[in-house]
Amino acid sequence: MARGPRVVAELGRPETADETAARKAESSRVYRSSQTTRNLIAALLVTIGIVVVIILAVPRGTAPARPGIDVAAVAADISGSIDRELVVPQVPAEWLVNKAELAGDSVRAWEIVYAPENGYINVNQGFDADEGWASRQISGASVGGTEEIGGVEWDVFDIPDPSRAGNISVALSARAGADTVLVYGGGAVGGDTVREAARGLSEQISQMQEEAP
Repeated sequence: MARGPRVVAELGRPETADETAARKAESSRVYRSSQTTRNLIAALLVTIGIVVVIILAVPRGTAPARPGIDVAAVAADISGSIDRELVVPQVPAEWLVNKAELAGDSVRAWEIVYAPENGYINVNQGFDADEGWASRQISGASVGGTEEIGGVEWDVFDIPDPSRAGNISVALSARAGADTVLVYGGGAVGGDTVREAARGLSEQISQMQEEAP
């Protein structure tokens, strides 16, 4: 026995052919929409997974080391352009060089900054510097005595409180012809390390003193 048209509860009567077609069409649309959403989520998850794998697979390595500064080469280049002899300290090879350049305003200077194991060493050559120039570079510290290092007589500055002298703990200066060479250290650098830098300058300073008019 053949069944009659299905009675729809909301309508209280059997669906018409048009209503049946509309219901099926809407059901198909909803199904296709849900499938599209699922596919989109699945594709997104796959893409994220691929990106994570690529990030993890690419070797990181380390940043290339910063090329070292060749103080002698820089000094030779600058010396030729300003027609003036520049000091080049003989210091341990393991001391890193952070700076080697011209500096200063009213008094031009050749400045080298070294980084030993701890702290720093600053070497300044003030061109035609006046008598007060060295003191001004180290927060106005005054000379407390002299000391011979490597055959050169150095002024030794009195620095009782490094915190008031720009964290400078030891400072020495010597005349080198018309110029003044200032060597000072800060941080954890002690007097022996500063004197080692001064000793590495002594031969060149002695020669500049002898050549001075």
